[in-house]
Amino acid sequence: MTRHTRKYYIDAERGRIVLSRYELPFPRSKLGRVVAGTALIGGGFLGFLPVLGFWMIPLGLFVLSHDLAAVRRRRRRMAIWWRKRYPAVNRAGRH
Repeated sequence: MTRHTRKYYIDAERGRIVLSRYELPFPRSKLGRVVAGTALIGGGFLGFLPVLGFWMIPLGLFVLSHDLAAVRRRRRRMAIWWRKRYPAVNRAGRH
């Protein structure tokens, strides 16, 4: 068993998304992950409705980036841009 030091990661072995102290179920099939990620992004665009929220868009991109290289590259570029623009903001996973 490996010990993860990051706060936010996907544990594919157990089928869980780990967000700090919370764990969410994660589909084990690639098709299931793509459908779930797309549904989260679609629900995020309806964030003005009571149950749905804009928080669903980054979570959907996080799920899609596990399987789709194009999304993963764009997410990484955005993270690098964000770090250069806002260097004083703490990174995820650091104390």
